[in-house]
Amino acid sequence: MKDERSTDPAGGSRPGAPKAGRRPGSPKAPRAARPAPPSDAPPPGPPSGARLGQASGSAAAKPGAGARGTALRGYLEEGFPMPLWLQGALEFLQCAILSGLLVLGPLVAVWFGQGFADRTLDSVLQLGGQAWLLIHGVPLQLSVPVNADSPEVLTGTLTLTPLGLTLLPFFLAWRSGRRIARASYTDQLWQGLAGALGAYMIFGLVTGFAVQTEEVRISLAAAALVPPVAAGAGLVVGARREAGSWGRLIGVDSAAWIARASQHSRWAGSYVWSVVRAGSLAYLAAFGLAAAVLAVNFAMHWAEISNVYQQLKPGPVGGAVLTAAQLGMVPNLAAWTLAWVSGGGFSLGTGSTLSTLETTVGPLPALPVLGSLPTGDLSQAWMFMFVPVLAGFLAGWFFLREGENHLDDWLSLRFRARWFTLSASTLLLGAFIGAVAGILSLVGSWLSSGSLGIGRLVDFGPNAWLTALLLLAEVAVGAVVGYLAAPVLEHDPVLED
Repeated sequence: MKDERSTDPAGGSRPGAPKAGRRPGSPKAPRAARPAPPSDAPPPGPPSGARLGQASGSAAAKPGAGARGTALRGYLEEGFPMPLWLQGALEFLQCAILSGLLVLGPLVAVWFGQGFADRTLDSVLQLGGQAWLLIHGVPLQLSVPVNADSPEVLTGTLTLTPLGLTLLPFFLAWRSGRRIARASYTDQLWQGLAGALGAYMIFGLVTGFAVQTEEVRISLAAAALVPPVAAGAGLVVGARREAGSWGRLIGVDSAAWIARASQHSRWAGSYVWSVVRAGSLAYLAAFGLAAAVLAVNFAMHWAEISNVYQQLKPGPVGGAVLTAAQLGMVPNLAAWTLAWVSGGGFSLGTGSTLSTLETTVGPLPALPVLGSLPTGDLSQAWMFMFVPVLAGFLAGWFFLREGENHLDDWLSLRFRARWFTLSASTLLLGAFIGAVAGILSLVGSWLSSGSLGIGRLVDFGPNAWLTALLLLAEVAVGAVVGYLAAPVLEHDPVLED
């Protein structure tokens, strides 16, 4: 963000200040007369910096022409000023084009490697545009014929978004958000944001219109409105990163606003903010631990995954593209693993449910990543339910280090029984932290769920509500234990000395 401090444009002394070397009130010293040019000197001509074709007579005939020429020369040398809305639009057009090329490039490589023998280059380009819309979360309405000889078609909606590939436009927009924020003042930032989102909407609308086929239909409203959500999130996060705080981003002096609040309001705000941070930490820790469980599971089932690759025989280029597509699904798989370790479980189409308490697997598509599904004796799988408890333990420890348990302070002022105030404040703290983690779990489950649209493959993802409730309870238990055990784990150098 630009610094809004005003400076003196003249860069010299203030108006009305006496000149150096002369006292106020003293008469001015007469100027020395300029010597006359010699009689044989040539008449003065145009300045040396004048452009070709600029005659002195023209400047004399039209007052101000020299100033206009100087301004024009400055614009040509330094560049014309670009409106913020136009800069935002150009930044986001770059994001859209780059993310589209990253999606389209592997598909074109597969086509050149004879991977799409029944497709023309135009249809491959349309497939790339459809994939670009899908990674932004745009639903694709499918109409797939049962076979070439039958007029019967299978219809459905493809909504399963590979969240790993969604990070491509997100981080490109994050970079653009920083550049737009760097080029604007606080009260002008909305112009760059509006131009960027408007350009992305137009790009999505044009893409949705251009890539529709008989097999894939796309809602133009969704194509225009849904892609700016992921890109807009990256834009705002990048602008906030450049601004340094949300208050500076929106032009609000948060310190002054907090200073006007009462002491009780500040305590309540600090407590709520610390609870939100601890709950977010609990969910992120549980998500990270679930991702670690997923990685270990991949390593343990590497032979099964390799067998599926060998059966598919995708070739070098096709195998690389298939691997990249599966890597794009890793965030989804991590969210499903979190649902599995919490006990809520997840579905892989109709009739396939997996959790630490129950496992039922039906027919599944031949994808290498599905070769790592847990099999065999799972009677001890319930022990994985301690993973969210460990995440809650870390959150409770973090909250103690924050030192913002003002609910306990408030209860201590009203009740003398310490056993009651400590128990009540700690139990409520665990419930609040668990509630934040449960709400974030609902969001993660919703984002990672979807449908492949055809046949039995219409329900992929976690059991959202059951996962959220179980995660709430497990994180709450861990937060209570972590908060009570944290004083034993903490070391105060002052007290130790």
